[in-house]
Amino acid sequence: MHILVIGAAGMVGRKLVERLAKDGTLGGKAVSKVTMHDVIEPTAPSGAPFAVKTLASDFSYAGEAEKLVVDKPDVIFHLAAIVSGEAEQDFDKGYRINMDGSRFLFEAVRALNVASNGAYKPRIVFTSSIAVFGAPFPEAIGTEFFTTPLTSYGTQKAIGELLLADYTRKGFFDGIGIRLPTICVRPGKPNAAASGFFSNIIREPLAGHEAVLPVSEDVRHWHASPRSAVGFLIHAATIDGEKVGHRRNLTMPGLSCTVGEQIEALRRVAGDKVVARIKREPDQAIIKIVAGWPRNFDASRAESLGFKAEKTFDEIIKVHLDEELGGKIA
Repeated sequence: MHILVIGAAGMVGRKLVERLAKDGTLGGKAVSKVTMHDVIEPTAPSGAPFAVKTLASDFSYAGEAEKLVVDKPDVIFHLAAIVSGEAEQDFDKGYRINMDGSRFLFEAVRALNVASNGAYKPRIVFTSSIAVFGAPFPEAIGTEFFTTPLTSYGTQKAIGELLLADYTRKGFFDGIGIRLPTICVRPGKPNAAASGFFSNIIREPLAGHEAVLPVSEDVRHWHASPRSAVGFLIHAATIDGEKVGHRRNLTMPGLSCTVGEQIEALRRVAGDKVVARIKREPDQAIIKIVAGWPRNFDASRAESLGFKAEKTFDEIIKVHLDEELGGKIA
């Protein structure tokens, strides 16, 4: 089995390939090759039991997507995107990467499907976002709640969902879209995502550094760990498409909690000294963006199809401690 991971230099992409290298299989089938692609060259995992090819290019440029799929990968994980804050600030770049890039990829696969008279029909797993939903919200948003995004990023992801469903309906490929919760706690350094503070206020204090909280503690949001995100991707790549049906985009399970509840979970896991490293500095730009985000979901459809996530924020923090800090708190 040949697997293509687009966006493989990012945190979730890297962890996905590490999981594939650990398992050596996907859906019970041996993985023979993984192609890792990003705008910067990804780093191959050490000791992988399969061949690994790394590529660097901008897949939103004409002709690049065709190069990525020329070897007809069996499974394509499409993780590449410009994150929310950057997509809002740079309108042209957001649409070029998040919309045009996706369309070029889907078109490249369609061309191979047509040329093979339908014989080539890969599974494409597309990472969407809960940003496809916009206020006003019900108490808990169901999978089929209408998509009325209030950001450019959310709009670009909603367009990607529609394209994925239509190309799948036409039989060009077998697509599954997964709307990821905010992934927390993200390792590494802060990025341009407006949601970055959700991770920052946990990751930095645990590492012995101060963190800035730009919103009030009553802000509520939907979270899952990087470990769960990888689990979502693996399950989406192997799930029976017949069971999913025509509605190919699914809201992933997660945990709804307030920033204050995040902080109290941090206190339970790491103590008052660590919590004291969080500094309150309101940022009106971030406050405005966050105000339009969904807060809680009914992910029962995805759960009924076998997708799973954490049930408490304490669990999410412990995943970060286990995977990134060796269980040690600074």
